Amino acid sequence: MATVRDATYDVLRTLGMTTIFGNPGSTEEPFLRDFPADFHYVHALHEATAVAMADGYAQVTGAPAHVNLHTSPGTGNGMGNLVTAWHNKTPLIVTAGQQTREMLLLEPRLTSRRAAELPQPYVKWGYEPVRAQDIPAALLRAYATAVQPPAGPVFLSLPMDDWDQPADSPPAPRTVATRFAPDPQRLAEFARALAGSRNPVLVFGPGVDRSGSWSTAIALAERLAAPVWSAPAPERAVFPEDHPQFRGVLPFAIRPLAEALREHDTVLVVGAPVFRYYPHVPGDHLPAGARLLHVTDDPDEAARAPVGDSLLGDPGLTLAALLDLVPPADRPPPAPRAVPAPPEVTAPLSADALFAALAAHWPADGVLVQESPSNLSALRRRLRITRPASYFTMASGGLGYGLPAAVGVALAERDTGRGRPVVAVVGDGSFHYSVQALWTAARLSLPVVVVVPVNQQYAILKAFAELKETPGVPGLDLPGLDITAIAAGYGCAAEVIESPDQLGSALTAGLRADGPTVLPVPISTDVPSIL
Repeated sequence: MATVRDATYDVLRTLGMTTIFGNPGSTEEPFLRDFPADFHYVHALHEATAVAMADGYAQVTGAPAHVNLHTSPGTGNGMGNLVTAWHNKTPLIVTAGQQTREMLLLEPRLTSRRAAELPQPYVKWGYEPVRAQDIPAALLRAYATAVQPPAGPVFLSLPMDDWDQPADSPPAPRTVATRFAPDPQRLAEFARALAGSRNPVLVFGPGVDRSGSWSTAIALAERLAAPVWSAPAPERAVFPEDHPQFRGVLPFAIRPLAEALREHDTVLVVGAPVFRYYPHVPGDHLPAGARLLHVTDDPDEAARAPVGDSLLGDPGLTLAALLDLVPPADRPPPAPRAVPAPPEVTAPLSADALFAALAAHWPADGVLVQESPSNLSALRRRLRITRPASYFTMASGGLGYGLPAAVGVALAERDTGRGRPVVAVVGDGSFHYSVQALWTAARLSLPVVVVVPVNQQYAILKAFAELKETPGVPGLDLPGLDITAIAAGYGCAAEVIESPDQLGSALTAGLRADGPTVLPVPISTDVPSIL
């Protein structure tokens, strides 16, 4: 007779989820025993690392990834990156072990109290099955919940003595739609507003990239002859950044953002919240007299927008429908933005000089995963993303995502056969939040290159302290960290970079290697403005 464990693995096979990310614990061993030969267990040394790896993997494959955590302590360890997966709108199925049902009343060691509530509110659905036999069907419901818009993580708590129980008849496979079209009447209203606009501007968000809609976004921008901004603090690149109509990334504060949009009478926001802010710089959300039109597949984003009229719909389907309805604009396209002057090469390098060198040696089909908050403006200024699905970071603002996410992205590039080169830019502060991800990369022989700007400080926090006039904050300096030695200890090649030419040769070699390479780069300790 088939057991619940047999039936569960069959459901996972049916769903194509034969890769499992995790760090094994006692409450998970009954599920993981005699691990099937057709499955791949990606071993992380910490649960937060496992979650971020799965996030990167899911974003590149375009399908949910499975993360297996260790009851309540492991779920707690993974929460920071689970918050990021929620904000990234990444479909994940997170399972965690639970103590034996027969002892749960006694709350023995490793019992997860109110397990389904533990990861709330950062999962779309949390559940602990009432019967062992419900696990396979619960897994199917979890999958359907995770992929429907807005996509996101779901959570199942699974008691360790359920796996050997006899299974019911297998649940019938089923599918759910993952895209929905906009309301035609409201869509026509938006199209009329754009057609009648004197000076429209487009603000595209990560939903454009997630829906595979770059080509449609380009076509609409060119039809409207309108400038294009990226929404603030995007976790994905949203438009070819070498396109003459692209203006850059909007600032993530209220007054500076409105100032960037001045002189525009219509603002179309697609696939992003309105807006993602960080420091509080009060002011009007929009320039005087401007109307905002908002397209999102997330009802919560529509509900919380402080200004504008919202339309629910898949970003790609809505862009295509608008393209059919909006006539070509009778005006010239905006002039291209100015190209920044080449930076001065100093010792140590400035962030601008480092990223200008990285851009000069960037592989044509490269994928960037970044987590260097204080250097982000310089990075985006110098390295322009020109292809879809080529830029990933954390939407949450929480550190510890970038390095393991890059490992998941690199594994997905290999598993899908696309094989695009993956480069992570991770600040020396962020690097140490999840440094153990290097071990997994080395064990999997992934040729990911990790560029580490080393300024020995949390410069982003110093910039925030300057903005908010909070001097004397402790713990903002990071002396005495030997990144080269740490990388070697996890099985990685490492080389300290001190010049642009050295970076170019090391990057080329690292992308051809049979394992990860870490490139620490000492940079200036100047603190850039947070805005």
